[in-house]
Amino acid sequence: MSFKSLGLRTELLRAVSEQGYSKPTPIQSKGIPPVLEGRDIMGGAQTGTGKTAGFTLPLLQRLMESGQATKGKRPLRALVLTPTRELAAQVEDSIDTYGKYLPLKSMVIFGGVSIRPQIDKLRNGVDILVATPGRLLDHAGQKTIDLSNIEILVLDEADRMLDMGFIRDIRKVLALLPKQKQTLLFSATFSKEIRVLAHELLEKPALVEVARHNTAAERVTQVVHPVDKGRKRELLSWLIGSNNWKQVLVFTRTKHGANRLAKQLEGDGITSAAIHGNKSQGARTKALAGFKAGDVRVLVATDIAARGLDIDQLPHVVNFELPNVPEDYVHRIGRTGRAGNEGEAISLVCVDELKLLRDIERLLKREIPKVVMDGYEPDPSIKPEPINKGRGGQQRSSRGRSGDGNPAGKRNSGNSNNRNSGNRQSKGRSGNRRNA
Repeated sequence: MSFKSLGLRTELLRAVSEQGYSKPTPIQSKGIPPVLEGRDIMGGAQTGTGKTAGFTLPLLQRLMESGQATKGKRPLRALVLTPTRELAAQVEDSIDTYGKYLPLKSMVIFGGVSIRPQIDKLRNGVDILVATPGRLLDHAGQKTIDLSNIEILVLDEADRMLDMGFIRDIRKVLALLPKQKQTLLFSATFSKEIRVLAHELLEKPALVEVARHNTAAERVTQVVHPVDKGRKRELLSWLIGSNNWKQVLVFTRTKHGANRLAKQLEGDGITSAAIHGNKSQGARTKALAGFKAGDVRVLVATDIAARGLDIDQLPHVVNFELPNVPEDYVHRIGRTGRAGNEGEAISLVCVDELKLLRDIERLLKREIPKVVMDGYEPDPSIKPEPINKGRGGQQRSSRGRSGDGNPAGKRNSGNSNNRNSGNRQSKGRSGNRRNA
């Protein structure tokens, strides 16, 4: 099957060809036709399978078919909601890439930056808006955006938005949209909560799923290295140095842990940077650019900050700490082994995390191979200690959390440092639960 056989416009085919793609991926070949037919979609696929293009291409075509864009003020007709700034920027870049030969305008809005330039650009009119929920509601509250003409709504990474506590904000956004619209819901995993949301939002949706529920990427080799908690950083440095790894994405559970590990690795002579919700958008962009360019050898990230990181041919992902939510393990290791490339996922697991490991293996329905590294054998006399999920733990149903898109709670509209960054902490709450 070719992209042309899917019935896409010449302008879209030209843009796709320029990106070097000739055949659609399974999620694209199965998902694009029903979207072009105007149907609602409940789509599921592993990360790195072309999901973004799978909804971007038909979305652009549908907007062209429903009415040509005008040169003057244009109504906002399509809205894409994403959980994080990085993912929002990635989606908007995809829209810009594939829509380069179409007279459609798009933009992205998220917290962490001044709201004023966004207001100015919205005033000129756009056809497609990519947004995090919190900043979108900031604009709605200031009446700087009109959502009454939305024809297509896309919820990307819906599972993550629920994990981050965005459900209340999503409902607020939905109340501002027309009842008659096409809705596309995409999720890497289909939890019970996602199915409930889909039932509420979608009208006789086409189910497009190209992977088993919650499966890890098939091209990713997975291994667990049992090791004492106090020796994890030492083992990580040894693995990077002895194997001469040039590009490694490392996951921690907390922002503080990410900062500390990046600093320790720098002390070991390994160029490193941390990326998480407390970092300014400029710092996050700089760290990611350095990592992609090869100037930064190790990028240490929390789960939420890493959502949407699309790095070509990333060879190694390391779970320095296992996630509290087993589905997040699937998302983490999905950062490697993308677009048909091979990848390696290494987990450094201490005695405290054995239950988390069992939960992950239960989700995967198989055991992950364990390899004890010589010289790093765990001390059997060390007793497990509880992991405090209240400090940096991602808890699926926590309320009032404020991640990158800034759900739940008061909003301001100033610059990112103190006010509307989507990273505020309310009294008595862990910042990591809200902004990881």
